[in-house]
Amino acid sequence: MMWLHGLTAKAAAIAFVAMAAAPAWVAEDPDRIFDKSTVWRPLTPNDKLVVYGIDDPEVAGVACHYTQPEKGGIRGSLGLAEDVSDISLACRQVGPVSFKGKDKLRQGEVVFSERRSLIFKSMQIVRGCDVKRNTLIYMVYSDKVIQGSPKNSTSTVPLMPWGTEPPPKCGDFFKE
Repeated sequence: MMWLHGLTAKAAAIAFVAMAAAPAWVAEDPDRIFDKSTVWRPLTPNDKLVVYGIDDPEVAGVACHYTQPEKGGIRGSLGLAEDVSDISLACRQVGPVSFKGKDKLRQGEVVFSERRSLIFKSMQIVRGCDVKRNTLIYMVYSDKVIQGSPKNSTSTVPLMPWGTEPPPKCGDFFKE
């Protein structure tokens, strides 16, 4: 039984290191747009699908919306339920696109991140650039300290003219 205690201590240490090394929340808190109940619970909150909106913190003119399930019940209302990894994503150009930072962006850079369980699981939205097609690519996925999830969703934003200005070339703003 002593080996079990050692294993638990190692798992806690790994979780602590992973949380400390995790990127800071890059984007502001997401805007909660609306929710829809999926499972009715008589005395506790229902399970829901919730739609959120975020703006890309480094690329003006691009917004993403994602839908994620939220557990209800007693565990969900106390923040102890681990949310599932089923998250959908849609990103669009909502204005003239401009890149905000002076430094070049990295492929796969985190745009937004949030915890999906008390300790071990997080959801991340990352960004990349398809230089050939001048298209920004956004991917949402969830991961765990020990084992990630293959469930993911991808959305693309082809950079288009807005008004009379030509669109920027995303490849000019990403590291190779």
